[in-house]
Amino acid sequence: MAVKLRTLFLALGASSALAVGVAACGSSNDNGSTAGGSGGGTINGAGATFPAPVYAEWGNRVKSQGLTVNYQAVGSGQGVAELTANTVDFGASDASMTDQELAATKKNGDVVHVPTVLGAVTVSYNLPGTPSGLKLDGATVAGIFLGKITKWNDAAIAGLNPGVSLPSTDITVVHRSDESGTTKLFTTFLADYSPEWKSKVGVDKTVKWPTGTGAKGNDGVAGGVKQTEGAVGYVEEAFALQNHFTTADVKNAAGKFVAPTLDSTSAAGDGVKAPADLRFSAINAPGAASYPIASATFLLVYQDMCKAGKSKGTATNVVRWLNYALGDGQTVAPDLQYAPLPDKIRQQAQAKVDGLQCNGAPLK
Repeated sequence: MAVKLRTLFLALGASSALAVGVAACGSSNDNGSTAGGSGGGTINGAGATFPAPVYAEWGNRVKSQGLTVNYQAVGSGQGVAELTANTVDFGASDASMTDQELAATKKNGDVVHVPTVLGAVTVSYNLPGTPSGLKLDGATVAGIFLGKITKWNDAAIAGLNPGVSLPSTDITVVHRSDESGTTKLFTTFLADYSPEWKSKVGVDKTVKWPTGTGAKGNDGVAGGVKQTEGAVGYVEEAFALQNHFTTADVKNAAGKFVAPTLDSTSAAGDGVKAPADLRFSAINAPGAASYPIASATFLLVYQDMCKAGKSKGTATNVVRWLNYALGDGQTVAPDLQYAPLPDKIRQQAQAKVDGLQCNGAPLK
């Protein structure tokens, strides 16, 4: 598995802008105009870096079926912005869209959220000589990212890790500089355990960080942590694995310290009851086995893509992409350290895809 991940990331390169197929980005109204339900074509999307590795692998696989998927991993905020501007065929975000964001898209029609996989946001650290699995709770992580806990042997960290020899190394915080769904997930977790974080910093795709250095994308934060001894950052699990990071066991809502693994990510998903619009979060999901900073990631499409200005061929190809994501793509996800959707949520998502339209007619 590690070899496969290393090969994939070498193929992607260090850039946060990832594309499967050609590098162009923008509306594919013409590119898909002659594509049928099982024919060829090209679709373009942009958004979250969190699922970029698995979307790249899916894109490679559907390309053998004649479908080229160009996906630009530019961050969730930019993905929502491009969907709103109608310059892509689909957007992607780790956090579901807000009511305000959905209102801004109304000029093009209603937006459908399609969850694709579950992933874990790790607290990754670069501390030579300290093993993986350092125990941290929400209040302590918040103290680190507030800039109040500045040494790795601080009493707050040491108290959670009796018997562990901690160095006096300075803590260097690395955070996202771009508008990011991963940031919203992470700050949601911090706000749940720190009233000071909630009141002074808040929860959003971008916040005014009290301390630290910014980097673009999950790969950018991973690079910052890797290059700096004493660094800590919030990094999606596939990126953490590729960089051989040590990651914290984080205390969950049930009071258990849990490592970020496929099983603990799946457990978090199993504890979620998704609403009808599928705008859900798995942060602090119930259950003793649940990793507390886990979440689904979403593909975003217009309910009626043709009324939003797409050709029928493009709309049909977007549905092909979504059907792959919810079908064969689920079996591929664990190879890239993402958890498949729980069956109930996957069925809800498939019903959303089955309801997509072109000028009022079903697209299947």
